[in-house]
Amino acid sequence: MRESLEIASLRTRFLARTISAAMLIDQVLTGIRDWDDPALWISCTSKNAVRDRARELDALALADPSVIERMTLFGIPFAVKDNIDVAGMPTTAGCPAFAYTPGETAPVVARLLAAGAILLGKTNLDQFATGLVGTRSPYGVPRNPFDARFIPGGSSSGSAVAVAAGLVAFTLGTDTAGSGRVPAAFNNIVGLKPTRGLLSARGVVPACRSLDCVSIFGLTADDASVVFDVAAGFDPDDPLARMPNAAAAPSFAQRFRFGAPPGSDLEFFGDEEAARLFTAAIGVLEEAGGTRVETSFAPFRDAGRLLYEGPWVAERLHATEALLREDPAAMLPVTRSIIESGRRYSALEVYRAQYELTALRRATEQVFEALDLLLLPTAGTIYQTAAIAAEPLCLNTNLGRYTNFVNLLDLAAIALPAGFTNTGLPFGISLIAPAFTDRALMKMGSRYQKLTRLPLGANGHQLSATTGSAGTTTSG
Repeated sequence: MRESLEIASLRTRFLARTISAAMLIDQVLTGIRDWDDPALWISCTSKNAVRDRARELDALALADPSVIERMTLFGIPFAVKDNIDVAGMPTTAGCPAFAYTPGETAPVVARLLAAGAILLGKTNLDQFATGLVGTRSPYGVPRNPFDARFIPGGSSSGSAVAVAAGLVAFTLGTDTAGSGRVPAAFNNIVGLKPTRGLLSARGVVPACRSLDCVSIFGLTADDASVVFDVAAGFDPDDPLARMPNAAAAPSFAQRFRFGAPPGSDLEFFGDEEAARLFTAAIGVLEEAGGTRVETSFAPFRDAGRLLYEGPWVAERLHATEALLREDPAAMLPVTRSIIESGRRYSALEVYRAQYELTALRRATEQVFEALDLLLLPTAGTIYQTAAIAAEPLCLNTNLGRYTNFVNLLDLAAIALPAGFTNTGLPFGISLIAPAFTDRALMKMGSRYQKLTRLPLGANGHQLSATTGSAGTTTSG
């Protein structure tokens, strides 16, 4: 069993000087070599550069021991999805013909590096972040660490697998329709989809720019909180950036109310094990102090349908229009068919959909007036790679049933591990609340994980004894 890369545990060891950044990186590089999945990575930082970075951090800490305390992510290994810019490394968005080498690192990555994190490389994704399956890449399909026959989830496939497999402590993904949550569910990790605009999206290849956000994968909600606190920050050069809204950022009380749809509103696509695990998750939230309020899923479902059955798909043309015009064959057929379908919408249809979404947003705002948060499955089921190949569009749509609406309705969400089927496959749930409730959701996620005590990722590690409230440790 590999050593746990839970951030809380690593921080304790760094502060106690029982491990150095160089020692940890040697272990990480060995783990990446032993995992041996060429479809996980699109590009890697050179081993020499990674080791040099670790030695530089250790030298800083030797000269000034307080560096470890001040650098929140000192020595912590991470990776980023390959639609996020890192200076000097190609950005492909899963399409070799689209690739370019940026001269500037995306601000969200730069903030992590400044806090002492060590970048190992860039991970595979569904091409142009279009898909929830993790199979739409010319670079291959990252191996699901629980069963290689099953999809890893997308579009942030490599980012999720890298955390679950214990290769890095956290990763960045992106999330437009669920790409920061569905892969988390299929890999038994946490996926944070922050409020849009709190993390800079500058230097990120857009999917639907008005809806996109950078997401965070980690082993625990506490780890996600630590990374979020570093990565979040208003970027005046990102036109869609937003300042935090303290008035809309509650902390959920010990007693709280959560919505969950009636059974008639839920769809598990024939997966009885997923249905059983979701029922168990309701019980865990009740144990955490929650009171269930039966809540209609209809307005959320109807909003979600607008994402791919409405004109928002036309926004995906923006980043790829030149490539489609000059070299359409460079794009995978399934990706091209989805993006090109956006051409059929008129300006009138855009306004009609906006009006419909506005009405649905008002309806869901009224739902949250009676609730603190909403509990849903992250995905109703998981599919084998062969099934996705046979029916790529319909099954992908099924996976977005409980995720597609979140950015359209300007909500925040966190995906959490919620148990295993009798065949050993992970299942996940999502906690969803209005914008700017990110920290409250992470704290609730931490409460949930402490009650479930599920293993972290795919390596069998448990929550460390040093894990405290979200973003803190109880020692050091």
